[in-house]
Amino acid sequence: MSSLNIPVEEFTTPDPITAIETTPISDIVKLMKEHGVRHLPILRNGVAVGIISDRDAQVIAGLSVREKIQIQASDIMVANPVTVSAQDSLEDVAFLMSQKKIGSVLVTDDSDSLLGIFTVTDALNALIEIVRAKT
Repeated sequence: MSSLNIPVEEFTTPDPITAIETTPISDIVKLMKEHGVRHLPILRNGVAVGIISDRDAQVIAGLSVREKIQIQASDIMVANPVTVSAQDSLEDVAFLMSQKKIGSVLVTDDSDSLLGIFTVTDALNALIEIVRAKT
């Protein structure tokens, strides 16, 4: 079986919805619901320093209102999210995600600026497109 050298950028969701470290958790949940996203990059001075998944946000569901208002993005984010270069191959990125058992990676350009996010859903869309192209 031959290897396809498709850059991950081709299937990356560009310009993802983001938040900053001090964003209250209630706003994080609201952003995710409003935009229908399950992964939210967290920025500090424009640089991605964390990511929050919908599962991370669900952890606080059982807390009281008083407790919830004290929680901000930095309290529940996964710090140092996995990043890949836009030119990395789709195959390598999918393999990395599988090995690390993660649902998304942040995609950066040559200057490490956030270009987008590549999720399991994006990977499935890529698979569908590749399979359909071969039939």
